[in-house]
Amino acid sequence: MSKALEGLEHRLQESLGAAVIGLAPIIRTLTIAVVARGHVLLQGPPGLGKTLLSKSLAAALGGTFRRVQGTADLMPSDIIGIHIFDAAKREFEFRPGPLFADVLLVDEINRASPKTQSALLEAMEERQVTVERKTYALPPQFLVIATQNPGDFEGTYPLPESQLDRFMLRIDMTYPQRTDEQAILAQYAALSGLAVASTPVVSAEMLEEARAAVDAIHVAPELLGYVLDLAQASRQHAHLTLGLSTRGALAALRAARIAAALRGATFVSPDDVKGVMPTVISHRLMLAPEAMLEGITTQAIVQQMLEQTPVPR
Repeated sequence: MSKALEGLEHRLQESLGAAVIGLAPIIRTLTIAVVARGHVLLQGPPGLGKTLLSKSLAAALGGTFRRVQGTADLMPSDIIGIHIFDAAKREFEFRPGPLFADVLLVDEINRASPKTQSALLEAMEERQVTVERKTYALPPQFLVIATQNPGDFEGTYPLPESQLDRFMLRIDMTYPQRTDEQAILAQYAALSGLAVASTPVVSAEMLEEARAAVDAIHVAPELLGYVLDLAQASRQHAHLTLGLSTRGALAALRAARIAAALRGATFVSPDDVKGVMPTVISHRLMLAPEAMLEGITTQAIVQQMLEQTPVPR
């Protein structure tokens, strides 16, 4: 493992672990997303610390941070920005919205209307937005962290497939273990609570060094074939109407390279691919109607594909 990548994860584990307890595997997944410049979708019931985790990550990374609360009346202009007439200059001036930040937290994104959700598409893929036929570049380290409530909750709008595909990773947060929850209750029992640390612990130079180390990780042609075999298996699965896209296959490969570097290897192994695949692929798959009626989940299908797809030697 490179010293830069090792130090980066250690600092994130230490900084975020002080605010959120018992989430070391999730923090490692967030590390993968940060190094890969991939957007993250946090999903789980309310009250598990999704927003606190996002704020803590933004504080650890430094840069500008903005937060948007997803509501039914949220408009695209509320996120992107608007043109305002400047009487002194006698011209319209663009006032950028919260989208122009290094880290954007979109809280409860599936409570926003589909029109507003779609306003993020260009920004997440191209790292730019177009307003009134003019293109505005977003910060180089632009990162979207979106929290999402389960789809069966009241007042939610399912994210379109094209937008789900632009999230590199989906992290499912569940209720903590009893010992972790007891520690949370003890730590946050005071009425004043615990403020999120505001001092950045990861520099831009450290990020670039970590990314350079990941670029040196070797990927054998057989591993490329293995990723493509998994993608093809998802596209031909009887219980799916939408399989893994090429963008998703590329995300899996990038995540596997970072996972290999985090364990100190110089090459990607099938186990690295298996380890990252559930977080990369689960939100990109679309269940067939009959599969939904039978109670089949995308997570179960991913596990089945990993078990049945031949592993290269």
